[in-house]
Amino acid sequence: MTEIKLHNNKTRRKEVFEPIDRDNVRMYVCGPTVYDRAHLGNARPVVVFDVLYRLLRHVYGADKVTYARNFTDVEDKINVRAAETGRKISDITNETIQWFLDDMGSLGAMEPNLMPRATDYIPQMVTMIAGLIEKGHAYAAEGHVLFAVDSYKAYGALSGRSVDDMIAGARVEVAPYKKNPMDFVLWKPSDETQPGWESPWSWGRPGWHIECSAMADDLLGKSFDIHGGGNDLQFPHHENEIAQSCCANPGSDFARVWMHNEMLQVEGKKMSKSLGNFFTVRDLLDQGIPGEVIRFVFLSTHYRKPMDWTAEKAREAEKTLRKWYAISEDAGVAPEEKEADPELISALADDLNTPRAITACHRLANADDANQLRKNMDMLGFYEQGLPEWVNLGQQDLSHLETELFNLRETAKATKDFSAVDQMKSSLIGAGLEVQMTKESVKLVPGIDFDASKLEALK
Repeated sequence: MTEIKLHNNKTRRKEVFEPIDRDNVRMYVCGPTVYDRAHLGNARPVVVFDVLYRLLRHVYGADKVTYARNFTDVEDKINVRAAETGRKISDITNETIQWFLDDMGSLGAMEPNLMPRATDYIPQMVTMIAGLIEKGHAYAAEGHVLFAVDSYKAYGALSGRSVDDMIAGARVEVAPYKKNPMDFVLWKPSDETQPGWESPWSWGRPGWHIECSAMADDLLGKSFDIHGGGNDLQFPHHENEIAQSCCANPGSDFARVWMHNEMLQVEGKKMSKSLGNFFTVRDLLDQGIPGEVIRFVFLSTHYRKPMDWTAEKAREAEKTLRKWYAISEDAGVAPEEKEADPELISALADDLNTPRAITACHRLANADDANQLRKNMDMLGFYEQGLPEWVNLGQQDLSHLETELFNLRETAKATKDFSAVDQMKSSLIGAGLEVQMTKESVKLVPGIDFDASKLEALK
């Protein structure tokens, strides 16, 4: 069996991955708060952990892996959006969830096995909060319930911060009912304009952090294998998840392995609306940038390194993918009949080294190995929805031009006059075609700027 190594932020080192149960490998990834379109940064962890999901399914079996990713559908940002628009909260969250699924599907992401909504797990949250109070790890005050940070001695271990450092460097809510500035909310009261549920403490709603703990506990168990998300969630969200989960279930590990992807920049700068470089995934799709291209750019950088989205990277990615699709469509066997490329699997098993996996695909493309390239592209998620329409391979028959150029070259070999070959190549390149010539064949691959009308002069 393939040995997988993953960088565990809990231990700060790369480790051999050993699941708790090889017949039930479990992964939880923090999902979106559903009040608006997903921006480019939201999409990066989706793609990263989609690749890990594919690898785990390959190694352990598709029926042996459970992947849960939640939707936070109760949160103050959603309440604000409802107040601004006059729309029902449920209408906003239902619409936004579907937007998210559609946009992530455009990036080739498989849907997780489980996609729980926080509002479906309020009873489990109330039960977990009551248990924390009973064990002395939380306290009720003025309709709120707060987690007592000083009751959990390992608080700060994941992020490597001391409580004093956290207080000094964080904006903490100062409230008279808090015993410690770092204590965080598990439950808070709701007024008549806010969503709420019955509880022993108040008509109210859960704090953000308790949601993931309760859903993970209910769906994956008290201890599971992998917890993932962006590194902006490491503190306070994941730190708080660990504290409340381990205190609720003494002796449990909660998550054995913690993985965080680095953040995203645009053209070398932090993505920001004020800088005019803030993009949602839908913005890019509507601009005509294919989802497969967005995915390729993401995978070109290792998940633990900052990723810089640039227009030039998108152009190069599209050029590469057009070439790969053109070659892989000549595959003579179905992908499921082909063994996975050991070089690709080795790269992914080495802490999701997707840049090295892409290098493996380049090698196969250069060798014109259509069957293996198709299998690799399948593993990386580039054929999730079949051959993309934008590739346009089947709509433009170039075989007659390939034959003509091949015959011209054969004639030129005999006459030693290659002027006609050079002239035709120049015309083809001018029309946006990449000319690939070997001893045995000629292949024309449409590039980003392919313009079929420019081929009329060659007829």
